[in-house]
Amino acid sequence: MSAVKAPPLAPARAAVPGWGTLLVLLAGVFITTLDFFVVNVAIPSLQRDLHATPSQIQFVVAGFGVALAAGLITAGRLGDLYGRRRMFALGLAFFTLASAACGAAPTAGFLIGARIAQGVGAALLMPQVLAIVNTAYTGERRARAFNAYGVAMGFGGVFGQLIGGVLINADIAGLGWRTIFLINVPVGAVALALIPRLVPETRAAGGARLDLAGTVLVSLGLVAIVYPLVQGREQGWPAWTWLCLGAAVVLLAAFALRQRRIAAPLVNPALFRHRSFGVGMVVSLLHAMTMGSFFLILALYLQNGRGLGALDSGLIFLPLGIGYFVSSARAARVAALLGRQVVAVGALTMALGYAILAGTVTALGDHGPVGWVIPGLVVAGAGMGLVMAPLPALALNGVDGAHAAAASGVLSTAQQAGGAIGVALVGLVFYGSLGTVPHAFAAGLILLIVLDAVVAALVQALPR
Repeated sequence: MSAVKAPPLAPARAAVPGWGTLLVLLAGVFITTLDFFVVNVAIPSLQRDLHATPSQIQFVVAGFGVALAAGLITAGRLGDLYGRRRMFALGLAFFTLASAACGAAPTAGFLIGARIAQGVGAALLMPQVLAIVNTAYTGERRARAFNAYGVAMGFGGVFGQLIGGVLINADIAGLGWRTIFLINVPVGAVALALIPRLVPETRAAGGARLDLAGTVLVSLGLVAIVYPLVQGREQGWPAWTWLCLGAAVVLLAAFALRQRRIAAPLVNPALFRHRSFGVGMVVSLLHAMTMGSFFLILALYLQNGRGLGALDSGLIFLPLGIGYFVSSARAARVAALLGRQVVAVGALTMALGYAILAGTVTALGDHGPVGWVIPGLVVAGAGMGLVMAPLPALALNGVDGAHAAAASGVLSTAQQAGGAIGVALVGLVFYGSLGTVPHAFAAGLILLIVLDAVVAALVQALPR
């Protein structure tokens, strides 16, 4: 197939991006991250209203994540080739329309399709945010912008449970669970209206060529990793899960070999010559393994182990969010003093918070005031803020602007894959533990403590 030439780059309307630019970009980051987590609290309502089977509910949760993970690398390259603002706007429009479809879903099957569409939209927009920040801002403004990106992403994850619980409990206009999707529509519409005025257009220099064969290989390979990890534990790890994982190795190996041999690769192998990017990607993957899995087992402990409802369990997440907010607001200053070690300090602080939680829930058992978990949650949240805010800037430091969106896509893919792997691993520990739910929760926390210690050790390999 002949190469597709990109049209000449139009002059950017916002030559010097300000904080309005960042707010528009972060609105997209926040609502897409929120939707990854918020759906968990709506599962009982979804089952009741749509008469959904357990398998359909799994697809509602997993469809978004699989589509997101599979599309990130390709979407990053599309941004480099055809314009990052253009791909961000396209992704946000697609995500907003898909959110409206989710909110109006008449059946479980329709909702599954709309959730997959949401994942595609999220994949299109997310790599462009990091790429625009990496190329449009410099110096201290760049550091602050990356810090704000980490804060927005963390808020979507940390407060997702609480926001979902509040919206469902409020039952606005009798819409119930549908509001967790419909809330995205006005936010997306306002952001879309502001994009042409506030967000500058950037892309890689030179002619455009999209590696279609590489796109197919990497997309199938990522689906073959993420899907069995998401579904495998629920289904008892049947043979097809192991076949998928084996196929993923073959597909991704073929993709890597192709990238080395072609002139215009989807992911330039030169990216991995930057130690900051290679190590930063591994650190991001491991950190994501701890974050998503912690939210899962905490929710299971609060709802299954302590019998709390969606709103009450969401309120218990609030101290975690407070710790995150306070530390992330100061993360840029701490990073200026400690450099790369801010991530190590954050990872070890998370480990300390998990250790406090493990000791607390073990002492409480099945009874006792659940409020005693608050100190551990505050400490863990503080650690999360110190890691998530500065980590993207450390990982992308030194990446050529021509490959900014592709590098962001790879980094985001590592985070999504890490979340799926972490959930699978901690699920094995949690559900494989003998005894009560508090005991299983404590066992899962021990695994997360080990992972955070590994993160702190790997940070030492980052450039000073």
